[in-house]
Parts: sequence; structure tokens; C-alpha cells
Amino acid sequence: MEDRNLRRFSPLWRWGGAIVLPLGLICLFELLSSNQELMSAWVFGIMTPLEQLLGRLTAPVPFSVGEVLLFLFLVFCLVWLIRAVVLLVRQRAPLSFFRRLCALAAALLWIWAGVNWLWNAAHYAPTFSQRAGLETQGYSVETLARVTECFARNAARLSTQVTRDEEGHFTEDVSLCFDRAVGIYENLTSEFPCLDMKSVEAKPLLCSKLQSSLGFTGIYSPITGEANVNIDAPRCLLPATIAHEMSHQRMVALEDEANFVGIAACITSDDPLFQYSGYLMGLIHLCNALYPVAPDTWYEIAGTHFTPELSTDWDDNNAYWAQRSSPMEEKAAEVYDSFLKGNDQELGIRSYGACVDLLVAYFS
Repeated sequence: MEDRNLRRFSPLWRWGGAIVLPLGLICLFELLSSNQELMSAWVFGIMTPLEQLLGRLTAPVPFSVGEVLLFLFLVFCLVWLIRAVVLLVRQRAPLSFFRRLCALAAALLWIWAGVNWLWNAAHYAPTFSQRAGLETQGYSVETLARVTECFARNAARLSTQVTRDEEGHFTEDVSLCFDRAVGIYENLTSEFPCLDMKSVEAKPLLCSKLQSSLGFTGIYSPITGEANVNIDAPRCLLPATIAHEMSHQRMVALEDEANFVGIAACITSDDPLFQYSGYLMGLIHLCNALYPVAPDTWYEIAGTHFTPELSTDWDDNNAYWAQRSSPMEEKAAEVYDSFLKGNDQELGIRSYGACVDLLVAYFS
């Protein structure tokens, strides 16, 4: 009888062990994350080379391996949970049901442990600004307006150098944007050696429309080292978005810094297509900061420098996201906001606008 009971409960002990180990890794991460020196050694000594290797290994695959793995995992979780409930109803075996829940919990804990040690750790290592020696400080509205005008002038100049249809809409080939992105970091890395690494081509997301519904333009997959980009979003900002996601491959973890690095990589490149997209992306951020404090100045800049081509791209981008505003997007924003704040990004999702400080500091 005693042996029978031990055999009955041994699976529980196995699942208990499977839960305790990832839980231990999560607790260890929380304990050590405040030690920046230790996190730096882990991120740049182990994590970065590992993810660069994973990125090169998955590069030959034409689709996002990370996206497919995520989809398969979600399907597995759903099927596993449904089967557990069905078996509970049919067999009335609560112990078996509990074991299946433990198995699912163990899988989720392993995923979260992996996210912590393969990505969240980068939020606790020295930031790009610290590694690059790029400091931000207070600035006047006049300085903000001057940088905004500079971006508007250059965006207008380059707006006529990209491919457009008869109605003036941006129509550059999507695959061309991905192909040409590989070399856009060459000039910027000469100025900021901390960004220097062999570029791995970004990949389009298969579920791009779903990403738009959630309000996202891309996602970095640390378990595969892939920079994944939403190709359903306005094409005029696609090159800058690719550059943004590729900055995460270079361990630029903070979103405000990733925006700045992506914009700077585009602008300093030798490719007019990426230059235009970078100036346009930067102009959007700068205008979002300038308009609340100096609306008259914003209207003056727009009235003076916006060409018909630039105005078309501006309107297309606004119209696209206005059509996709939904409660699902708001909920996704809340979840992502909590994720950012949980990794010491105090501005939360507003950190996407904090890159203005870096733009002003660098381009003024």
C-alpha cells in the first residue's frame, strides 16, 4: 500500500521540482538585478553573444521563428487546458487535473525565467546613453522648435526622393526596405562603438494586422535573436521601425533609447530611403512634444516646411492608427506599460516620447 501511494504521488513531486527550478531562477534574477555590474557582465559577456548567435542561426529562415514558436506555445497551452478540463469531467480525477495544471504552470514559469535572463536583464545593465556617454539636460522651447524645424526641413527635402504612386502615397517595396536595412548602422557604429555588431536582417511579422490591433509596430524575440516588424503599418515609417527593432539586437533595451538609436541610424546612413523615414519618425516625436507647449510654432513649421508628399505621409499615418484604435489596443498598452515599469522604465509606455530629449541633445 505504501509503495502504491508513493507511485501515485511521485508525479506530483516531479512537477513540483519542475516548478521550483524556474521559480528559483526568477527569484535569483530579482535578487541580483539591482547589481548593475553583475548584470552588465551577464548581458554583454553571455547574453549578447548568445542572442547574436541565435539571430545568425535563424536568419536563413524566411519567416519569424520566434513568432511561430509563440503561436505554437499558445495553441499548446489552450489545447492542454481544454483537454485537462475534459478529462476532469469524464474521469472525475482531480489529482490528474492538478498534475496537468502543474505542468502548464511549470511551462509558463520556464518562459518567464527565460524572458528575465534573456531580455529583462538588459534593463538593469548600463543603458545606451551611459555606454555612449550621451547626456541629456534641460532645454528651452526655442531649442525644441529649432530641432523640430530642422527635422521638418530635411524630411520635406527627402520626401520627393522616395517612390510614390500617382496620388503621392509612399510605395517603396517592403522587401527592399528589409534588404537595405542591413548596412544602415555602419556610420552610427563608428561614432558609438557600443552598437558595433554584425547586422542580422529583420523579418516581417506574419500576424502584422494583429500587431496593429494591439498598437505595436514590431517586437524583438530574445529567444531567437530576431528583430520582427509589423508590415501592415504605414510603409513610410517601415524603414525607421526596422532600425528601431534592430537596435534591440544591439542590446538597446530602453524604448526611448531604441527610438533614438533607430532614428539616428537612419539619418546618419547613406540611404535616402532610410534618411527620410528616420527624419519623419523623429519629426513625429518632436511635434508631439512641441505642439502642447507651442502650438502656434508647430503650425508655423508645418505651414512653412511640409511639402504635399510629406503631408500625405503624415495624414496616412494618422488615419491608419485612428482607424485601429480599440479597447483591445488600450488594454495591450496598459499591459505593456506595466511591463516597462516593472523593468524600471518609470515613464512606462510614455518612454517612447522621452527620446525627444536624446534627439534634442544630439541634433541641436
